[in-house]
Amino acid sequence: MKPVRVRPCANTEIDALADYIASDSPDAAMRFLDAVQKSFNLIGEQPGIDARRYAHLPMLEGLRMLAVSNFEKYLVFYIERPGYIDVLRVLHGSRDIPVALVEGLEDTT
Repeated sequence: MKPVRVRPCANTEIDALADYIASDSPDAAMRFLDAVQKSFNLIGEQPGIDARRYAHLPMLEGLRMLAVSNFEKYLVFYIERPGYIDVLRVLHGSRDIPVALVEGLEDTT
């Protein structure tokens, strides 16, 4: 299993998403946080579990996406590095994903 490193930008997004969910249901927010952690564990165990996405963005070569289990509208974007999994973003699927990824490039280096 590879360790999973979550970028500060992704951590901020997870917190914001959990806060948004909690405004309707604190229990659902806790389930969301648990599901995100399970997604990270799955990615660490099986880094190639999902197809590569947005390969046309050269600075994000090897980018993969995994939907959060039971919260499929929320997407984890990650790159498998030689010694770890690099979680770059956690975004809601309704966002303009390519734009959000490009806007977050300064946090991916």
